Amino acid sequence: MAATAISTAVDLIDLPLIYKGKVRELYDLGEHYLIVVTDRISAFDYILDPAVPDKGNVLNRLSAFWFERTKDIMENHVVHTDVDLLGDVVKDKELLRNRIMVTRKAERIDIECVVRGYVTGGGWRQYETTGEVNGIKLPEGLRKNSKLEAPIFTPAAKNDVGHDEDISFEKMTELVGRELAEQLRDRTLELYAYVRDYCEERDILLADCKLEFGLLDGKLIVIDEMFTPDASRFWAKENYVLDIDIDSMDKEPVRTYLANSDWDMNSAPEPLPPLVVQETTNRYREIYRRLTGEELN
Repeated sequence: MAATAISTAVDLIDLPLIYKGKVRELYDLGEHYLIVVTDRISAFDYILDPAVPDKGNVLNRLSAFWFERTKDIMENHVVHTDVDLLGDVVKDKELLRNRIMVTRKAERIDIECVVRGYVTGGGWRQYETTGEVNGIKLPEGLRKNSKLEAPIFTPAAKNDVGHDEDISFEKMTELVGRELAEQLRDRTLELYAYVRDYCEERDILLADCKLEFGLLDGKLIVIDEMFTPDASRFWAKENYVLDIDIDSMDKEPVRTYLANSDWDMNSAPEPLPPLVVQETTNRYREIYRRLTGEELN
């Protein structure tokens, strides 16, 4: 039976909606938050139609997978992911099974913590122009997608409206203080290194990632999502090549379709064709299988 795509859980949750992001919805459970991960998909700053079946399922389950595997490295916000424990506040438990996460209420730090192991994407565009990424001077002669000798920490200041702003580490210390900035940098690099090594054993390259952190009773914890295709750039090792755009293991079919269409990028695009939606579902299911060793059920 085909999976049902969930565009929103607003009519399925009997709780106050606090925040609605591009993909996640945050509800108030009192002592805790309830995060519901929908199947919405965005590209080029637009939320697209239709939603992609199983996308939210993969994102939530992968986050839970990584939070569990890294809890000895870094404390996180997860309380549980069992929809059956939520009682009557969820009106259709089967629709939201594997899509929910109950979390502790941390105070979000407004810094996107980014690690780059390869010079690609926005990092490559900076390097082409300046020879630097977020103020970090890199060796001359690097090529697009070159692996860096050591991963670099390239933070961004979070903006709830518009794009996050790439900043230098020194600018970050001005925003949050040196002690916290150093903690954020060191823990992000440590988590990246663990997951990078895990991925390489499964013939996947973790090109870059972004993590978010919060403070809970003054203690730093990792929050939000973790090493998902929406927050990390995964490359199949067999596809790795220099100088061109590598087909990443995420919503690349959507980006490719839109880039090759006659869409003007200034108005909402037409609905995605069924084949593109199916290819995208397949892509998310495949990265889940390769990372966890399990088929999505």
